[in-house]
Amino acid sequence: MDKQNKEIEINEPRMVKSHDVVLDSEYAEWIAEVKHRYRSAQVKAAVKVNSDKLLFNWQMGRDLVQKKAEERWGAGVVEQVSLDLRREFPNEDGFSARNLRYMKQWYLYYTNEASKLQRPIAEIVLQNGIEVHSAKLQRPVAELMKQPVSETGYNANDEFPLPFALVPWGQHIEIITRSESLEEALFYMQHVIEKGLSRTALINCYKAHLFDHQGKIVNNFSTYLPEPQSHLVQEILKENYDFGFATVDHEPFEERELEDALTSDVTNLLLEMGTGFAFMGRQKEIIVGGRSRKIDLLFYHVRLRCYIACEIKVKPFEPEFTGKLNYYVSAVDELLKAPDDNPTIGLLICSDIDKTDVQWSFRGITTPMGVATYNNIRIKDMLPTQEQLRERMELLRKEIRATKRLMKKTSE
Repeated sequence: MDKQNKEIEINEPRMVKSHDVVLDSEYAEWIAEVKHRYRSAQVKAAVKVNSDKLLFNWQMGRDLVQKKAEERWGAGVVEQVSLDLRREFPNEDGFSARNLRYMKQWYLYYTNEASKLQRPIAEIVLQNGIEVHSAKLQRPVAELMKQPVSETGYNANDEFPLPFALVPWGQHIEIITRSESLEEALFYMQHVIEKGLSRTALINCYKAHLFDHQGKIVNNFSTYLPEPQSHLVQEILKENYDFGFATVDHEPFEERELEDALTSDVTNLLLEMGTGFAFMGRQKEIIVGGRSRKIDLLFYHVRLRCYIACEIKVKPFEPEFTGKLNYYVSAVDELLKAPDDNPTIGLLICSDIDKTDVQWSFRGITTPMGVATYNNIRIKDMLPTQEQLRERMELLRKEIRATKRLMKKTSE
């Protein structure tokens, strides 16, 4: 085929479709590699853009602090800077006076805490375990770190730690305005990096007091699990579980009724348990010596690489509960655990606990387990019926109409 015919074939109108070509394993491997390279390039570009913008915000906050801008040029200088930048860059967002003040607050938040500890903020952040666990981020972040200082914009004087670049600006604002300590701020920063939390999801974590509940479950993990798994388990399991998504018919209710309510909405159950939980089933039957026993809930945790046998109790903790849970953990280790799985963990969730009671019950038990509480179960009998809801809506409409009439009369 000559050159002219080739050009006609390329330019003529046609539908793009799959062709009759030999798609062997070599092609499949190559196209998979191309897709992987492009995804990596996308993530790296996003990280680079975010890091550059955040570095600008950090330096802007630093300038306002170090130049003592408001003392030198007057209380309205932030508004003036905002006007000047918006006039120069009319199509850019982020130059409002409010945002500029957040930049100053952001810089002060971390540098003030660092000065109290007499260490650079970059060192504090890294020593507090802010790491990149996401496989999607590890490569682009590693490549960013290898680039020359002039390309990344990082240098010792800026004291701007790389993990900051992995957290969007909106989430940074929520962290500094809602956290009551540097430890809490770093906890939520790690949470955003690990789970890719949106701003709304991060706010929900604050509302659920995730920092207060994480790592405080009564347990014996440090005694019977090696580090770093012991520390990781304590971070993952909560002190209290919010079962507000579950509804039972009446109060008091039985354990089976609570299990039914929890497992009828597995999506919300797993969301409340936390990232990494896989639901393996309820009432998992174990037959030993001809006798049948059943585990309330069985999970597998992907990151911990172990089974979690969970027992639900609708009454306060009793010491004999740990003995039964110990048996279930041993059974899962014997019957389900694979050679490359970590030791099975027991999780007991009760309506209430006394910590001393729990700690004493752990004595003599060598299987890793923790005891938590739950709250916010909804009772159907206490919820308004559809008819009651309709009546309330009609009453609300009448109140709105009456208010409008009153406002109209007042204006006349």
